[in-house]
Amino acid sequence: MLRRTPSVLAALLAALALLAGCGSGSDPAPGGEGATAPAADGAFPVTIPTAFGEVTVPEQPQRVVALGWSDAETALALGVEPVGAADWLAVGGDGLGPWVPQDYTTPPTVLGTLEVDLEAVAALDPDLILDTRAAGTRDRYDRLTQLGVPVVSIPAGGENYLTNWRDQLRMVGAAVGRPGEAAQLQSGLEQRFADARAQHPQLAGATVVSGARNTLGEYAAYTAGSGRMEFLEELGMTLAPQIAALPTEGFSTPISRERMNLLDADVTVMQPIGKDATEIENDPLWQAVPSVAAGRGVLLSDRDVSQAFSAASVQGWTFALDRTVPRLADAAAAAP
Repeated sequence: MLRRTPSVLAALLAALALLAGCGSGSDPAPGGEGATAPAADGAFPVTIPTAFGEVTVPEQPQRVVALGWSDAETALALGVEPVGAADWLAVGGDGLGPWVPQDYTTPPTVLGTLEVDLEAVAALDPDLILDTRAAGTRDRYDRLTQLGVPVVSIPAGGENYLTNWRDQLRMVGAAVGRPGEAAQLQSGLEQRFADARAQHPQLAGATVVSGARNTLGEYAAYTAGSGRMEFLEELGMTLAPQIAALPTEGFSTPISRERMNLLDADVTVMQPIGKDATEIENDPLWQAVPSVAAGRGVLLSDRDVSQAFSAASVQGWTFALDRTVPRLADAAAAAP
């Protein structure tokens, strides 16, 4: 698998982003927006509900371009290799982090994230575009549809990167004709979360704040519906009420240096964006957060773990579960 130095541009885009079911069109299934009962694997056409209406994929796609955050690794998990992919986490190379066990036989053309180069996408001659987790603006969708191929965009409620992992998995699975495999992957990850909850009952009901510090030294906390909080809630934890009460239009809310006490909770999780974690570890303001001072801060200093946690994909969270749950459980057990 090819690997290269992370692109500065992608890192900046990820930092900016911080601050700030699909299937055959049949009956809805429990568990999320846009979820539908899966058709049989390989059955086409399929019609997939999105925030911009129903999208029909007429036949098995052969040239998939995956633009949404984690769309490419989700397609790979289902046995489909995109010919073009966006590298949201600035992994470099083919855009796959070490948490992805699959590999490409032919590395994809790496494309932009926030800004899509339509000419570059068109040059790949796609017959399907996946954009299930992105800003989800009408303008972005309209631009992509100019290429005249099915565009599977965000589900209803998925704006501002709030597409949850189940909806993403179902939408990609339906679009590439692998809904049964997607359902199996979903069941597998759900079982891993269930096992973690059973093994660490102290996580149940523990309040948590999940935040990040960007390259400018600014802190933010992830809000309800964001991927990071979804991971923690799958473990039985709950978003700290002072963060839940803050107004927000995206998946995170800024935390000023004067209000760092907002990061206090039974457990406080923090990760760096584009910088080394030592800048957080050595920051007196971080050290003064009550939960951190009491030894209940969980700093995701390992870049691979931090990015896998952020990926909100089956592969990313499978990787992150093994490497974060013991620390989260220890912190929760120490809560007053």
